[in-house]
Formats: sequence, C-alpha cells, structure tokens
Amino acid sequence: MALPGLAISSDEEGQLTARGLEGFYRGGRRLLSRCQIRVAGREPLAVQARMVAADRARFVATVRAAPDAGPDPDVVVERIRHADGTERITLHSSAPRPLRLPLEVALATDLAELGAVASGNAGPEVPATVHDAGMRWSSPTGHAVVTTTPAPMDALASAGLLRWEIDLPPGGSCTVELKVRADGAGLGRAAGHGAVRPLAPARAHGDDPRVGPLLRTCIDDLQALLVRDPAHPPDVYLAAGAPWRCGPAPAEALAAARMALPLGTRLAGSTLRALARTQQAEPGGDFGRLPGPLRHMGTGLPPSCTGIEATLLFPVLLAEARRWGLAEQEVVELLPAAERCLQWLRTAVREGPYLPDPGPGGPLRCETQAHAHRAAVLGADLLDAYDRAGGAELRQWAEELRRRFRQDFWIEDRGGGRPAAARTVDGRPVPYLGSSAAHLLDTGLLGAGVHAPSLLDKVQTEQLARLLGGPGLDSGWGLRTLGVKEALYNPFGHRGGAVRVQETAVAVAGLAVAGYEKEAASLLGGVLAAAEAFGYRLPEMYAGEQRVEGATPLPHPAACRPAAVAAAAGVHLLATLAGIRPDVPAGTVTLSPVRSAPLGELGLTGMRVGGHAFSVRVSRLGLAMVEEAADTLQLGV
Repeated sequence: MALPGLAISSDEEGQLTARGLEGFYRGGRRLLSRCQIRVAGREPLAVQARMVAADRARFVATVRAAPDAGPDPDVVVERIRHADGTERITLHSSAPRPLRLPLEVALATDLAELGAVASGNAGPEVPATVHDAGMRWSSPTGHAVVTTTPAPMDALASAGLLRWEIDLPPGGSCTVELKVRADGAGLGRAAGHGAVRPLAPARAHGDDPRVGPLLRTCIDDLQALLVRDPAHPPDVYLAAGAPWRCGPAPAEALAAARMALPLGTRLAGSTLRALARTQQAEPGGDFGRLPGPLRHMGTGLPPSCTGIEATLLFPVLLAEARRWGLAEQEVVELLPAAERCLQWLRTAVREGPYLPDPGPGGPLRCETQAHAHRAAVLGADLLDAYDRAGGAELRQWAEELRRRFRQDFWIEDRGGGRPAAARTVDGRPVPYLGSSAAHLLDTGLLGAGVHAPSLLDKVQTEQLARLLGGPGLDSGWGLRTLGVKEALYNPFGHRGGAVRVQETAVAVAGLAVAGYEKEAASLLGGVLAAAEAFGYRLPEMYAGEQRVEGATPLPHPAACRPAAVAAAAGVHLLATLAGIRPDVPAGTVTLSPVRSAPLGELGLTGMRVGGHAFSVRVSRLGLAMVEEAADTLQLGV
C-alpha cells in the first residue's frame, strides 16, 4: 500500500485471480482484478510470499522447465508487486543449457469501486482492447491501461492474454515489467513514498528482539497511509486505514498524529492545517466545530460523533506539538483555529458542566468528558502562552467538571466502584465497563514535563487501574472494549469486547504516568505478543478472546490492517517506556521512564525533538539517559 495506490493478494501464490478483493486499486477503484502468469504452459509452484515494505511484496515460485532436469526446479520466478501499479516478473535460470520459455500473462478487470467489490456487486469483467505495448479497458465509470516493457510478441484482447518468448542463457535472468494506471493519468506519486517524508526514520533496539521490527513496520505503515490535501498538496495527513477507510477521517488523523509526535512535528502541523480549512465558519451553534461522521458504538449506546472528538483533539495536538517543537510561526498560524474549537466547547457546555455527544439529546459519554477536560486544560495553557483571552474561563469550567464528574460518573459497588460508561440525559448511569475508561487516564502534557490533572481522584484512579489490569478487561492480547462479564460481551464486537490497539496504548501510557507499572506492563506485553503474531503490522482491532499458551490472536474480519491509529500506537507504546516529556519553548526535556523496565534495556534512536535528532536509552534498571539531542535542550527534572 502507498495511498492512493493499493494492491491486495488473497494467497501466497502471487496470482491475482479476481477472487474477493484481489487486484490493483487506485483512488478506491480496481484497475486490475486478474494477473495470472504461466511459464512453459503451466503455473509456477509457489514457495514464498512476504512483505518487503508497506508498499511492495515479493512472491517466489519455481518451474521445472528442462525435460531432462530431474526432480529439481531449474527456473525461479520472482514477482515484485508495488502498490503504485507496477509488477516486475523476473525469471532466473539455473539450467546447464539455454532455455527458450513462453511466458503468458492473463489480465482482466471490472473497473469496480472498492465498496462494490467488498459487497459482492462488482459486476462483470470489462472487454479489453490491445493498446500500445499492452491492453486497455473502458467503461462508463472509468478506464485502465496496462503497458509492458518489453512489448509482448503476441496480444489477444478477447482472452486478455499477453505472450513473450523468453530466452534464458545458463545462469541468466530476464524481466518483464507491467504498469497499470487509470487512462489519461500518470502513475502519480504517493504522499508517503515520494519526496514528502514527514516522519523521522526512528529505530529501536534492546533486549527484546520485537521492538526493532515493531517500530520499523509502524513507521513504514504510517508513511504508506499518508495522503495529500487535494487543494494544498504540500500538506499531508493520515488516512484511517486500508482497505476500507482510505478517505479523510479527522478524529483518527489527529489521534495518530498526536501519538506519532516522537517522530517529529511535521505531520502534526500539516494535519492541523488541512483540518483547519474544513472548520465550520458559519455563525451559529456549530461555529468552530470540525466535521466528522457518526461512529457506531455497539449495541449499548447510540452512535457518537467523530466531529466532536476531532474538535476536542485539535487544540490538544497543537498544544503538545508546540511542546515537541512545532515552529513558532506554525503555532501562531494555527492558533485562531484552536481558539474557535475552544469557543465551540464553551458554547456547547454553557448550560451545564457536561458535553453531550452527539448532540443536545445525546448521552453524556465518559470518554467525551475526558476529551473535553483535556482540551480545556491544555487549551487554557496554550491561550495563556500567547496572551489570548479565555484561559481562566476554561480552567474554571474544567475544575467544576472534575468536582461534578467524581460524584456523578462514579458507580459504587462491592468491588470498589467503577466509572460509568455514560449517563443518560435524565441522569441514569450506564454501568458498562470497557476500554473507553482508559481515556480518563490520558490527561495530556503541560509545560516542564507536567501532566494535566485527572478527572478522577487518587482513590478512583487506583481502582480504575485495578480494573484495567484485571482479567475482565486484560485479555492477554491487550485491553478489551467491554469486560467479559458484561451482558453484551462479544469477543468480536468492535465496541463490545474486541481489543482496540489505540485504546490499549492509551491505557498503557496513562497507567505508566499514574504509577501503575505492573498493569501497564501486562497490557504492553499483550500488544507486543499480538504484534509478533500479526507480523508487526498491527490491525486496528482483533478478537478479545482470552490468551492461552500456544494460541495466536484471532483477526477481526472487518478490521483495517494497516491502520493509522494502530501503527501510531506502536510508536506511542515504545516512547512511553522512555517517558519523553519535552518542553521545547522552555528549552528542556524530561525523562520519566517506566522504572520496572518491562522489556529490559531499550534504545530509541533517530526520533525528533525541536526539529533535531533525539536518542535515548533506558537501562535494565529503569534509568534513562539522553544520547543525542539538540544543543539548545537541557535535561529537566
């Protein structure tokens, strides 16, 4: 994947047979659904398939071409498939004499939209015509062209067949390259794999061998998910995930950019600029709000509004990006948009301390209050830093919210109590316990390495930590979205029991900051085990079945993989272990590592703080040391 390009293969043979979602896509349209090769009249025997990087895969097969070669294959067929629509087919000969082999490539497409393919409504294949050194397909919905190098010897449009006669000397090789594109347009350039690379190429190493491939894969997936703002190409942001959610998703783009701040602030800045241009500018109750669709929240609660979440995340990301070193000019440029977000918040809660979601008649969600509280506290800090009005009012509201929340949202029971998932408009608590409660621990970073106050008091925080680390929510693979003892529990429920990587990472970071390292380490170990099982390409969610010895996590059939928030969560988890808390405006960086060092010694190199390389090492004793940093930064206390 290298958005807007995407290539999907359903098996390890490398043959695209038009089954299911198979094919090359660009901009959500399938340009090629079939690409099957035959060498010497038969299909090669597949021996290996693997991802080389986020944007390409390698398939290896063999052929026994010479009739007197014995039982051993004498030709290796290698296919390198790129998400940009390029496929290179290379034949390598180890035969002792020259070989002349026919190579046939069968091509076809339906030019269907991804949504139609996924729902089984793709329609019939489109007739092909011979076009230059390849083939062309046309329909009312689009056009596609495949060109080849070298040109084929024969082309049969009715069968979609291209044919070459390949001469291979002993030990020789020959390559045929196919390129598929939408007719009338070039291959284009993916945002993350062209000249724009906003994420630092950080690396991880240490006692745990999983940290290196995890961080490398997460960064590679984030680069592949970058898309350009069509109206302002220099600005890029993250799509939510592939293959289902390759379009704009403001809440996920902001959340992922926030977790990826250790890789630099360029992504945060461009994401904020792109979303600021979509902000509601018409006077009224929605003035200052960002757009966003409703999000299904399972069977227990009505849908929530991702636009509300994005609006509350905007000032938080700007405030924290400033601490990580976002240029002063960019902060000043984006500050008016953040002020409008905070103005919307003040308008929305004018009649009471709580923020309803998705609207005045919606429930009062636990995590929405956490998002609003964090936005108010960090937003006030940001306004004060630039002598803007409104900070005192936001702090006063946040203080009142904390006082009321600790009474109204806490449900006492024999087990020590729990936070309510929500309250109805008439005041009834919704007692479900799930991973959304982890957002109560995500308070956000203020200056000098200080975290904002929590909505919960000390006793309630301790109880929540116990619940998050207990067997009801900790599946052994990460944090369940709903406890196993709840009536609506479903291990595959996306909000009813499945593990969502983003919320698990939020819980790990929040628990570590609050001092509950045992619970944080357990959840961290579960995600690392799941990452290893998924080849370090974390899906946005997977089944919440209890982990048992010898088992692997069950994939969720509807999950995006890769997903922006899951890939960024991998970065966030490893940075949490080092406890990096920068305050570039004050010229300091504070380290507050996880003292128990759950992964042993850990080194993180090539990160970015204040626009300069930043590297840190955490010893097996839980002591952190800065190994590389900008000369202008001092180690804070």
